[in-house]
Amino acid sequence: MALRLGDTAPNFQIDTTKGKIDFHEWIGDSWCFFFSHPADFTPVCTTEMGRTAQLAKQFADRNTKPLGLSTDTVEEHNKWIEDVNDTQNTTLEFPIVADADKKISELYEMIHPGESETAAVRSVYIIDPNKKIRLMMTYPMSVGRNFDEILRVIDALQTGDQHGIATPADWTPGARVIIPPTVSNEDAQKKFPQGFEEIRSYLRYTQV
Repeated sequence: MALRLGDTAPNFQIDTTKGKIDFHEWIGDSWCFFFSHPADFTPVCTTEMGRTAQLAKQFADRNTKPLGLSTDTVEEHNKWIEDVNDTQNTTLEFPIVADADKKISELYEMIHPGESETAAVRSVYIIDPNKKIRLMMTYPMSVGRNFDEILRVIDALQTGDQHGIATPADWTPGARVIIPPTVSNEDAQKKFPQGFEEIRSYLRYTQV
């Protein structure tokens, strides 16, 4: 059965570069950026692992734990981390799942036969503290992720949860947000005392 937004992220127990984890227990009260790679010692993956490590503070500021996955062993991961740190000028601290038997890749539908029968594609799952899948993105194996977008999406989801709003196209923190059509003008005046601009009955902007 296909995973969908709003589903509970499947739980699993697995070996990682930081020891064995129970996925749900490891997430705890945090958000999770769970992302997969085709293989260790590959060029695009190395830059992505390095970029995730470089952004450790930005993820921590968002109460978000990165968790990588590659279909190799812990021993291979640890050797690869040395290369990542050396070539990307960083120190990788987050765990990488050792999915050599591809059980987690298959559980999270990361194996796409049209791309490869054996390697996981570049999947991204953003999972909230309630263990719900809030975002899914799949990149081709040859295309590196846009980390500005990943951080932007986490910001948008967390802002929406906090204030009960939606975000417009190309929204970034500090920009105007949208009041959902399900909120009446009367309720909007109470909920958003700072005021709002009504462009159409269904399109109202405010600041939060």
